[in-house]
Amino acid sequence: MRKRFASRPVLGLSLALCLSLPALAASPSPARLQQLANDPYWLAIGHYETGKLGGWRSYVDDDDFFLSPDGPHDPAAELSATLTALYRPVNLGDKHPQCVFPARTRWLRDQLQLNDLPQPACGEFTTWYRDIAPHSSVLIFPAAYLNSPSSMFGHTLLRIDQADIDQNGTALLSYALNFGAFIEGSDNSILYAWKGLMGGYPGLFALLPYREKLSEYSRLENRDLWEYRLNLTPEETGRMVEHVWELKQIQFDYYFFDENCSYRLLELLEIARPGLELTDDFPITAIPVDTVRAIKDAGLVERIDYRPSRERELLERAKPLSDNELQWVKTLAADTQPLQSAEFQALPAERRALVQDGAYRLLRYQANGQERDPAAAQRSYQLLRAINQNPPTTLDVERPKLPEDGHDSRTWQLGVGSRDDRAFAEYGLRMAYHDLNDNLAGFPLGAQIEILGLKLRQYENNHWQLQELDFATIRSLTPRSQLLQPLSWQVAGGFERVPGKDGDETLVAHLNGGAGASWQLTDSTLAFAMATGRVEHNSDFAPYLATAGGFNTGLLWHNALGTASVEGAGDYFLNGEVRRRLSLNQQWQLGQNLGLRLSALREFSHLTGPENEVMLQLKWYHY
Repeated sequence: MRKRFASRPVLGLSLALCLSLPALAASPSPARLQQLANDPYWLAIGHYETGKLGGWRSYVDDDDFFLSPDGPHDPAAELSATLTALYRPVNLGDKHPQCVFPARTRWLRDQLQLNDLPQPACGEFTTWYRDIAPHSSVLIFPAAYLNSPSSMFGHTLLRIDQADIDQNGTALLSYALNFGAFIEGSDNSILYAWKGLMGGYPGLFALLPYREKLSEYSRLENRDLWEYRLNLTPEETGRMVEHVWELKQIQFDYYFFDENCSYRLLELLEIARPGLELTDDFPITAIPVDTVRAIKDAGLVERIDYRPSRERELLERAKPLSDNELQWVKTLAADTQPLQSAEFQALPAERRALVQDGAYRLLRYQANGQERDPAAAQRSYQLLRAINQNPPTTLDVERPKLPEDGHDSRTWQLGVGSRDDRAFAEYGLRMAYHDLNDNLAGFPLGAQIEILGLKLRQYENNHWQLQELDFATIRSLTPRSQLLQPLSWQVAGGFERVPGKDGDETLVAHLNGGAGASWQLTDSTLAFAMATGRVEHNSDFAPYLATAGGFNTGLLWHNALGTASVEGAGDYFLNGEVRRRLSLNQQWQLGQNLGLRLSALREFSHLTGPENEVMLQLKWYHY
């Protein structure tokens, strides 16, 4: 929790506390009440942080959460109102403050020895808590999924398990605790991203059966799933779940980069185990994988389990198959009649087993997220029968590197170079979080997500210029195979320097994108080719907006030193301007969070002659 314990005037505030309390058997002293109002647990349970101009403010954006009108910005006033409310008549039933705020009640009762409290029944809370039966907690991290704006950085949620989870393997009977944006209607991807960045959605906690959450996240079938079993005690897990009851239908502000799913779960863990202060490390952004790393560094992780996605399992099963056998996989997924054909039966039994299993996995993959198809269900049944009669060897998917072992998300860059014999220094900051040449451990080859990047250049004679202000650059280079034919795509927008008249560089605003295909040439080599389009505002052009079509193609190679790339691109504008570029990059991985990159660039433009640029860049990753 981002908080500091500043001294505050005690006398008047404490007097107000005392006057508002009922006559207790042993009334707490004003100093004791003030101490409780500043206690880390009380501040955590009220989601308070220090305000930008001093004092306090709560992250909770909902008056129903507070018992005092001053509660959103005054922890002491909320403490006073809570103590008074706990003594309300029991005939309020489930609306009694003790029933609405069980975590507050338990903590204040323990701290002040409130043995004379009324005893409302709280039937709704008791039944709810008994059904959940919290005993232990698991942090769930679905890996990043570029094809969904809400999942580009991954996601985190908590699974609340019962006592017998390991013995009975009943994870699907557990409950999922999730924080997310509440969206009414169906906003498109661009509107979702914008409103998520600007706090346009309220955020809500939800606790629901884990199997329902898995069904809701159908995209999880195409995303690896990491499970981090936490070492929270049953008491700590129960304390956290009590507070979740207090937050049902309570709205928070939701921001995509900081006050998001991962940040809110860190707050809950601080309530489960007071003193953790996990949120202190995230004053600006809270990228999910960084929060996973923080939880692990805090010593909360007891065990890590890996569940490969259906896509990864399918591709692993397909690896040992020949082209002819892969064709059989596609055939049988579309029509199971050839199962009994002489041609298929002529294959050795162990090869038929692998093909049948591959066909069944392909059929399941294709059905993911689709409405139930009776014909597909019948084919699945026939394949399962064939698999039962001729079982394949066990599929063993190698566990990839842990996502938290990758580099941190924020990047500082310092470069020196030369552009057409003009020396320069370049200074850069990128808020998040990975490009194609960055240190690859923990990231898939061919995935790039860059958000809010700034580059400043200092040329000779102390000439400074803004080189680039990148709002977002996203590239998804997912390789095609005989079984899967995904589309590769990219989109970028912001301000950048391009070749201008008389050898100058012109700062332009741009939005560009493209789509095409990628191919895995070897385990460490990826080739791609895309058709592209560009819209640009350029002071050298007569039209306010100029449009262009073009291409972008290249090769990625993960080698012993790091990652190398060679890339060619061209833009052909409707006004006659032609712009082409050829770039070469090699990054040396000096450590998990340190890289050295050598870049060479040659640019061609109708407005000026060819220009060459070479730069050596040191990159430091942190969050």
